[in-house]
Amino acid sequence: MSMYSKIEWTEATWNPTTGCKKISPACDNCYAETFAERFRGVKGHHYENGFDIKLWPKRLHLPLSWKKGKMIFVDSMSDLFLDEIPDGFRNSVFQTMEKANWHTFQVLTKRPHELVEWYSQNYGLVGQEKKKLPDNVWLGVSVENNEYLFRIELLKIIPAKIKFISFEPLLGPVKLDNNLLEGINWVIVGGESGSKARRMKTEWIDDVYNECYRLNIPFFFKQWGTYNEKGEKLGKSKSGRIYQGKEWNEMP
Repeated sequence: MSMYSKIEWTEATWNPTTGCKKISPACDNCYAETFAERFRGVKGHHYENGFDIKLWPKRLHLPLSWKKGKMIFVDSMSDLFLDEIPDGFRNSVFQTMEKANWHTFQVLTKRPHELVEWYSQNYGLVGQEKKKLPDNVWLGVSVENNEYLFRIELLKIIPAKIKFISFEPLLGPVKLDNNLLEGINWVIVGGESGSKARRMKTEWIDDVYNECYRLNIPFFFKQWGTYNEKGEKLGKSKSGRIYQGKEWNEMP
C-alpha cells in the first residue's frame, strides 16, 4: 500500500484487505502471494501471516488523508469480492471511495458473480437502482484466456461509468467476437513476470488490440513480462513494453 505505485496504469495503491485465494490459472504464479509469503512469520510485519486473508479497519479512511487527487488501485494485494470479506466491511470501503470523490478508484476482480450480487444488494436490481454507483469508481475484471470471457459479460451488467478489462497475464488467445467488448471503456494487456512465467504470444495481443481499435477503446499495453516479443526469456525490465513500435498508455 503506497501513495505511489510502480504499476504502470495507476498512481497509488490502497489495501483495506490483504490476502487471497486462487480461483483460475492466472493465479498460479501470483506476484502478491509471492511477495507476501516472503514475510510469513516475521513478527510485526504487515505480512506476518503471509497471504492469509486479513481485514485492515485502520486503513479504511486512508484515501481521505491524501488531499491531492490520485488514480488509486484498490486491493492490489487482494480481491475485494472474496467471499471471506463481510459485506459490511466491503460497504465501508465503497463509502470511503464515495466520500473521497477527488480520487479515482480502480477496483479489479476475478469474481464478477460476487460483484453483481453485491451490487444488486446495495444499489438495487440492475436497471432498477435505488442509488447510483459513484462515477469516480471504476470497475474491472481480469481475463486470462477464452475460458474466462464470461467475466466480461457479467461486468457489463453493472452501469459503472468506466468498465475495464485487464488481460493480464494473457495466457492464451481470446475470441472477442459478437461485440463482446462493446460497452467496455478501457483495456489493459500484459504478459506474466517471474521465474515461472508463461509466454504471451504476439497474435494474442493483436486480437485484443484490433478489437479495441475497431471499437475505439483506449488500449494500455503494460508489459511483455518475463518473455519478450520473440519468446526470449530476458526478464520483465529487458523485455520492456513496446508493442507495434511504441508504448501504449491510453486511458479512458
